[in-house]
Amino acid sequence: MDELRLAGAKAAEMAAGHLAGVGDGPVWRPVPDDELAWLTGQELPETGRPLDDLLEDTRAHVLPYPMGNGHPRFFGWVNSPPNPAGVLVEPLAAALNPSCAGGDHAGPHLERTVVRWLAGLVGFPHPPGGGLLTSGASIATVICLATARQRAARADGWDAREEGLSGRAPFVLYVTEEGHSCLHKAAQLLGLGARNVRTVPVDSAYRMDVGALRAMIGEDLAAGRRPFCVAGSAGTVNSGAVDPLGEIADVAAAYGLWFHVDGAYGALGVLADGAAPHYAGLERADSLALDPHKWLGVPVGCGCALLRDPGAARAAFSLVPSYLMDDNAGDLGWFAEYGPEQTRPFRALKTWATLSHLGRAGVKRLVDHTTGLARTLAAMVEEAGDFELLAPATTSITAFRHVPQEAPDGGLDALNRAIPFAVQARGNAFITGTRLGGRDALRACFLHPDTTERDLVVLLDEIRLAAKAP
Repeated sequence: MDELRLAGAKAAEMAAGHLAGVGDGPVWRPVPDDELAWLTGQELPETGRPLDDLLEDTRAHVLPYPMGNGHPRFFGWVNSPPNPAGVLVEPLAAALNPSCAGGDHAGPHLERTVVRWLAGLVGFPHPPGGGLLTSGASIATVICLATARQRAARADGWDAREEGLSGRAPFVLYVTEEGHSCLHKAAQLLGLGARNVRTVPVDSAYRMDVGALRAMIGEDLAAGRRPFCVAGSAGTVNSGAVDPLGEIADVAAAYGLWFHVDGAYGALGVLADGAAPHYAGLERADSLALDPHKWLGVPVGCGCALLRDPGAARAAFSLVPSYLMDDNAGDLGWFAEYGPEQTRPFRALKTWATLSHLGRAGVKRLVDHTTGLARTLAAMVEEAGDFELLAPATTSITAFRHVPQEAPDGGLDALNRAIPFAVQARGNAFITGTRLGGRDALRACFLHPDTTERDLVVLLDEIRLAAKAP
């Protein structure tokens, strides 16, 4: 234990030093060939190595090559910097190393509190047992759609778990063209088939066209298919658009569909000043997926599935072998009965620490700050003669593109497709690209509490310089 104590103190100092200095270095740099060879070509040691040696290797070969998301000028994808409270307690969760499938120990009990807090922050109804932490929104989505599938089957008088889907009318899921890929993956994994994921058109603001949704449901019913779920978005990854959730809830209620909301990135945006009307109807959803490891900065590996009816998820997943029977589990049973994971890590500790460290006011302050940056960049883009805003800045994402006065060889799509890596390689900012409305676009996502308006000026200047580079 003396070796662990000394090495632990050194690891803590290394972590603190890394976080303190990350803003002074490049946002990102590629891993050189010699380091890549070290990272990928090691042989397993024949004998064990001292803890201090492992730390020195980490200092030399790992810490210098981060993804970049700890830097205030990292605007790529939806990846936040780690909250220091989450970093602080991660080793303690590892030291306990429990399985949070269930049982009478701190992990599952703390998870109940964390899930309740998350539901309360976004205004989602929370009956006892109405949610669980997951590895991320991808698995949360699998849980929610599997629950929807089982409920629909039971409503039709059969059991999808027992009988499978063969020979039944195809179950149809509705998502927009801006819907996250995890919805498609979940549908494929659950045996629905990619052909039965219907793509609903969007309006000029990239929000679901509810009239088109109604028409598509009618067409599918007439064709003998079985509409069972519609998935709206509370903040898309491409542009941050929030679907008209209240109108979607009306359609779902009219046709008896499960209403799922993908709020993995954007659900917390409801806390921003003036944002609540955009999210009206979220509270009517049957399920909501959100990611504490996105906007909140909980260290990666923590998503959440929230469910209006926890019993529906239990009906979709509960399978308790004799060696896991727990007569003291109470009415809610074990978390393992509500999803596919049996051995579950202690995700609640880092989430509890992060939320406690921020407090409700701190969460709101973070959301206000980052959504404000998105609006500020949108205004800067509109004022500039060489940029074009592609979508309203509803959450903390700004979607735009570079349109210099002289069109480059290959056109604007080719230019904007090439810009992100060129910016990344310069090391002064990090931005990613996408396709929006059939055009190549740039998107900046703001999640870092230390990003300033000066960083936005740097970003636009870096885009201009990258576009001019040979």
